[in-house]
Amino acid sequence: MSAAFPDFRLGNVLATSFTGTLSERHGNAVERIPVPHRLVDWLTVSGLAVDSCTAAQLDLARELREAIHAAATAAAIQDALPASAVQVINDRSAQGRAAAILTPDGERRWRLGPASPVEDALGVIAADAIGVIAGERDGKLALCASPTCRAAFFDTSRSRTRRWCDMNTCGNRQKKARFNAGRRRGPGPAE
Repeated sequence: MSAAFPDFRLGNVLATSFTGTLSERHGNAVERIPVPHRLVDWLTVSGLAVDSCTAAQLDLARELREAIHAAATAAAIQDALPASAVQVINDRSAQGRAAAILTPDGERRWRLGPASPVEDALGVIAADAIGVIAGERDGKLALCASPTCRAAFFDTSRSRTRRWCDMNTCGNRQKKARFNAGRRRGPGPAE
C-alpha cells in the first residue's frame, strides 16, 4: 500500500478521498496524480483497477475531483451547490457503466467495462460523491480546520466533531505548530 494513497478498506469515503489527491489547496498545493500512471495507481489502491490512462482521461479525473471538492465544500458549509460542479458530477456518473458485483467472500467489488475502464471508475467516484453530498450516508461533510488545507472530508465520528481531514498530517501539523508557538512564548512572568 502506497503511503501517498489512503487504504479504502478502512471505511474512507471514496469521493472525498479522491479530492485529497490535491492537498494543501490553500498553501503549497501538492498534486498526487501529476501524470496518468499515478491516477492508475490511485484507482488500483481504491479498488478500481485499470490498466492504463491517457492524458485526456487524467484531465477528466481532475475536473471531476475539483467538481466534487467544490460541491462537497458548499454542502459542508450549507451553501448552494455550484451548478457547474453538479453538472460535471452528474455527467461523469451518467457516463460510467461499472457494475457492482458480489465476491464469493461477500464483499462488493466493481466490474469496469473493457471499452472505458477509466470513465467507468470515474463514474463510481461520481456516484459515491452524489450519495455523500445528498446525505445518504451516516456521517456529515466537514472541512479540515487546517488553514492551508480546508479539504472536504466525511466525518463518521460518534460526535461528528472531527476537525482534521487526517490526524496524521493536518492534525499533527497543527498540534506541532501550537506546541512550538507556546515554546517560543516561553514561561509566563513569575508571580
